Amino acid sequence: MSVIFGECEFDPLRHELLRHGRPTPLTPRAFQLLELLLERRPEVIPKSELLEHLWPGTFVSDASLHNLVTEVRAAIGDTPHASRFIRTVPRCGYGFHGDVQEAPTTARRASEHSARGPQLVAKQGDWSLSEGANVVGRDPDCAVSLEDMSVSRHHARIVISNGQATIEDLESKNGTFVNGRRITDVTTVEDGDQIRVGSVSMVYRRLSTLPSTLTQHQRTP
Repeated sequence: MSVIFGECEFDPLRHELLRHGRPTPLTPRAFQLLELLLERRPEVIPKSELLEHLWPGTFVSDASLHNLVTEVRAAIGDTPHASRFIRTVPRCGYGFHGDVQEAPTTARRASEHSARGPQLVAKQGDWSLSEGANVVGRDPDCAVSLEDMSVSRHHARIVISNGQATIEDLESKNGTFVNGRRITDVTTVEDGDQIRVGSVSMVYRRLSTLPSTLTQHQRTP
């Protein structure tokens, strides 16, 4: 089953890790380690069990496991000092403790796209938001790509899950605001809420309340 956490999507069947929607390389053992940690979350797996699972019948030092964890952390944007995903328990082992959501299937993605799901509406244009994580930023590969120097390359993340939307700032330089308030944690977004990233203002709209006249009004300078 494919899952989403942070700005990453992990698909064991396709043997693929995406970060910000782009493939992120992992060595086979590092991929296997991440898969095991996700499967057993939030359990802390002892080092001895991890070593036996990853190097069956072979003696390797704890340093080899440490290096593998370091590789996984670098790939998913985690650090041991500010761990969002991989928890280290000294002299014991490792566990995955981040929030994880089931990723939509290909069929669900196609259905959501054809149904014109939730959108961000701004003078610069409209952006459809898909189920799961949608990164907002200046990077052309972002789901909501904004050509504005006040916007960080990966500025904020909007997650759509079962019709509900949340937004989180990604340590941007100029901040993310909801209805004029700068957010510091994951924040729920409702229909009609004003979202500002840097100096770019947008309105969040759900499918059922997105008439074309409103879109035209938001486009008017």
